Amino acid sequence: MATRKQKQAPAVSIRRTKAEDMDAVVALDAKFVDQPRQLYFQRRLKAALDQTGLHVQLSAEQGGSLIGFIKARKLLGEFGRTESALRLEAMAVAPDEQGQGIGSALLARLEDEAKRMGVAAIRTTASWRDHAIVQFFDKAGFDFAHNLVLDCPMRQNRVGAHEGDKILAPAHVTGFSTSEVDYSATAANDFEAFAQDQFEVRALAAGDLDDIIRIDQKVSGRRREDYIRELFDEAMNDSAVRVSLVARVDGITAGFVMARADFGDYGRAEPVAVLDTIGVNPDYGHRGVGHALLSQLFVNLAALRVERVETVVTREDFGLLGFFYDAGFGQSQRLSFDKRVA
Repeated sequence: MATRKQKQAPAVSIRRTKAEDMDAVVALDAKFVDQPRQLYFQRRLKAALDQTGLHVQLSAEQGGSLIGFIKARKLLGEFGRTESALRLEAMAVAPDEQGQGIGSALLARLEDEAKRMGVAAIRTTASWRDHAIVQFFDKAGFDFAHNLVLDCPMRQNRVGAHEGDKILAPAHVTGFSTSEVDYSATAANDFEAFAQDQFEVRALAAGDLDDIIRIDQKVSGRRREDYIRELFDEAMNDSAVRVSLVARVDGITAGFVMARADFGDYGRAEPVAVLDTIGVNPDYGHRGVGHALLSQLFVNLAALRVERVETVVTREDFGLLGFFYDAGFGQSQRLSFDKRVA
């Protein structure tokens, strides 16, 4: 009597994400968020294909179908860090395929890529209420990172009320826009209420790069040219993502803020902007430059209908923590995790 052989499930392969995977990635992601994030994944995939040295995007395929994905980006110096890392921005496994080790296989391959790139850690954040992903990170060997995630709801910011730093939204900020808005143009509005004729806060321009690198070096104590140049190039080439500003005093660049409104990192569907870095030339410290930059940033983000601004600060940076707390930031409901891979 012959025995019937049990049908074997097709093997799962882990490979790099391709352009033709886009629809499947968006469809899989939509199973876990409130709305499809087509534009977000289009931008990230395009960046990964254009900058292979900075992005890692992997897919899990079984029987010709995409059943999982993971994507990460190399950090070059965000939030004042000195060592490179991979920022795990999104991952998902098809609901019917969970519990079979596919997420672990994707993460293991990401760790291999991190080692190949000479990266020492993988970093990410997650809501403490997302028990499934927090449990996954715990089992995968992640620890709490040595930094704090801060955020500020748009309606709760206090930068406009800071003494000497008063800046009011221009009257024409009423509609939705998908690009940075330069509110520094001479026009009849309440902008002049802010330290009249003392500050000029405007969108980033092509000639600002050297000044920003110079200020960042003064603040950080090291020259992070590659990191700043990457942010700068993105700000100039994709203003729908970057919302970056400079402040000038008496015609001299005194400070800058680099931020992005990318609408999608870490599974978030709501419009959240991330402040990557802010710097003020020490020669212009304690004159309200930083608060002026944040004031204008909130004005511009309101035009994009962003609901919340988020950033990360190391626990020991009491000066920067005090600055953000004063502006209305507080501890986020998101937790920061990292895993050493080298």
